[in-house]
Amino acid sequence: MLLIKRGNEKAFEAIYDRYAKRLHYFFYKMLNKDDDVADDFLQDIFIKLMDKAHLFHPEGKFKTWIYTLATNMVKNEYRRIGNLKTDRLTGYNDIQIFDNEWITSGIDIAIFKEELNKVIDTLDENDKVVFALRYNEELSVKEIAEIMNLPDGTVKSKLFYTLKKIAFKLNGLDPR
Repeated sequence: MLLIKRGNEKAFEAIYDRYAKRLHYFFYKMLNKDDDVADDFLQDIFIKLMDKAHLFHPEGKFKTWIYTLATNMVKNEYRRIGNLKTDRLTGYNDIQIFDNEWITSGIDIAIFKEELNKVIDTLDENDKVVFALRYNEELSVKEIAEIMNLPDGTVKSKLFYTLKKIAFKLNGLDPR
């Protein structure tokens, strides 16, 4: 980022190569698997990266900083749309946090994913974002806390209660 602040194009290309695919996937999942929207958001985030390079603090982690920008963009889109339950804001068909043996042996995984998507769609904005950052982007609790500007304990609590809500609503799918 220090090189980008000085206008180094190679440094920008290196960051783009490292993060573009993951950020595109994040936007794709958070904004209803719409490839065009994800492309637009990806372009916007790299424009913001250039415009806001001066805001990056070298003592912080770049990954946390860029996901903070991405998360804020998604939250702004949620607010712009104004209705969190709109079809445009769903898209967790490929989520893989529930890979327990009972799922694959007891019920059809496609049915489970469909039901999981329905449950995730009912989550509020912050729970969706925290859930996606942890289980889609595989960020640590500490990184999520920095991105969301929350204490670590709050993030852990949000994750715990979100998973509890999901498990409760999916209880009927448990073949045990």
